[in-house]
Amino acid sequence: MKKLPLGIQSFSKIINGGYSYVDKTQYIYNLINGASYYFLSRPRRFGKSLLLDTIGEVFSGSKELFAGLWIHDSDYDFTRHPVIRLDMSNVSNKTPNELEESLSSKLKKRIGEEGLSIDDKIPSDMFSHLIESLHKKYDQRVVVLIDEYDKPILDHLTDIETAEANRMVIKGFYGVLKSMDAHLRFTMITGVSKFTKTSIFSELNNLLDITMMEEYANICGVEIDSLDEYFGEHIKSLSTHKRFAHRDNIRNDILSWYDGYSWDGETRVLNPFSLLSFFIQKRFVGFWFSSGSPTFLIKLLKEKPESFLELKDLKMLEMSLDRFDIKKIAVNPLLFQTGYLTVKEVETFGDQDIYSLTIPNLEVEEALYLDIIAEFSEKDSDFAVSSYRRLEEHLKAGDLQSTLLVLRALFASIPYNLHVDLEAYYHSIFYAVMSVLGLKMNVEVSVSGGRVDAVLELSDNIYVMEFKYKHCDPSASPEERRKLFDTALEEGMSQIHKKGYYKKYLSSDSASSATPYNGNNNSRNSVSGNDNSVKTVHLVAFAFLGRDNIDMRVEQLGLDM
Repeated sequence: MKKLPLGIQSFSKIINGGYSYVDKTQYIYNLINGASYYFLSRPRRFGKSLLLDTIGEVFSGSKELFAGLWIHDSDYDFTRHPVIRLDMSNVSNKTPNELEESLSSKLKKRIGEEGLSIDDKIPSDMFSHLIESLHKKYDQRVVVLIDEYDKPILDHLTDIETAEANRMVIKGFYGVLKSMDAHLRFTMITGVSKFTKTSIFSELNNLLDITMMEEYANICGVEIDSLDEYFGEHIKSLSTHKRFAHRDNIRNDILSWYDGYSWDGETRVLNPFSLLSFFIQKRFVGFWFSSGSPTFLIKLLKEKPESFLELKDLKMLEMSLDRFDIKKIAVNPLLFQTGYLTVKEVETFGDQDIYSLTIPNLEVEEALYLDIIAEFSEKDSDFAVSSYRRLEEHLKAGDLQSTLLVLRALFASIPYNLHVDLEAYYHSIFYAVMSVLGLKMNVEVSVSGGRVDAVLELSDNIYVMEFKYKHCDPSASPEERRKLFDTALEEGMSQIHKKGYYKKYLSSDSASSATPYNGNNNSRNSVSGNDNSVKTVHLVAFAFLGRDNIDMRVEQLGLDM
């Protein structure tokens, strides 16, 4: 059983150290024999760095390292080329001046290693002269591999001024490559985000973007068909571990947790970092998310909470997925590019491809929702974990009074200065809580009378919910707050009744008059759900006041049908 190369980004170290390597060399062969300039976007911890290092070894003529791999027995001749490898994650970028100085330092080091003499001070000039000099020295055109090209920008998305200044520095630096065409054999640039071409690569307009190309959909990650080939022994060994003795199909559980990523809507790959971490630690947890979640993304979701409610059945054009503008960041493309959403299906209408997006797997879903709760309520994830089991028990039992007490504690924990004066903000927190529970709450559900804010269907209970928010002045009296609550609750329940939001959940012969739910009502007029089981339908109005943590209240009114 081969060792697991967790965190190892050096191809030679993996091969010489006897680690498992998922063969991606046929993809590399196709790249080499295709275009000359490539761009690839993939989420962090997805194997981009190892891919570039492997390409570097191919171009360095290290044929012996590839014994047993696809490319070794191909017609590729392993001609040696000089390779320039720049990892922008190792370049300092706190200010544009520091970024330029750090780039200069990296280039000077390489210049010294090659025994060259280049007197330029400006990084872009040093870069171009290094390429020319290496071509002349080795009489072979140069290979340029740039990893994490967008790091100097992504590190400063909460500081637009610095992000924009750094963008201008790297735009000029990367632009040098276009004028170096006569000296370059192969160029590949990778990163997380896909900035618009005019913002970063306006000069380098000959890049072939393979991010969404079907033939390169699985260039990073572990394909399902490869799971047994490369990790079958590790899966088999888990069957004897006490932690997994009760699991009928460990392989399927692995797929549920770490599979699901797709860039073509047809094939899927597993997150390699999470998969390797799972085999080493032998437990199902969110390894990828815990390795460093982008705080700017979570904060952006907080500023635009309605985006969080739109994650289900999201459809976008490819041109929309490509957009990343520093001054006007769109949430959904960023969620896709950073790995929180993936392609579920691709539909073609005329000349346009429409991408249906979804959350890829349990790892991302659970961790994202916990982080949303923590950010929106300024409580850590432990707070959410300690509460959600009680919520689950109360909801499944139809005990709305106890459910309300737990929800009150959650919403009362939000400090006054963190409140967002939007109904969608509170709706998002509630949705995140339900999702963490594994309770799939459907939002903005279309019915004949309109759109229901949320519906939660459990084995014995159906909850039809309407959310109402009223702004409350901090100086309001208890009587004024009570009046606002009553108004909001009356509006919510009235809307449910007038628009008949609950009717689709009642069988044709079971409609009856509603009776108020007071939390202690044990008599229920049950109805048949779509699965022919007897269910209770609850009509619930939630009222939120934008107040500090003392006066914040959540009220609900349920009706048993």
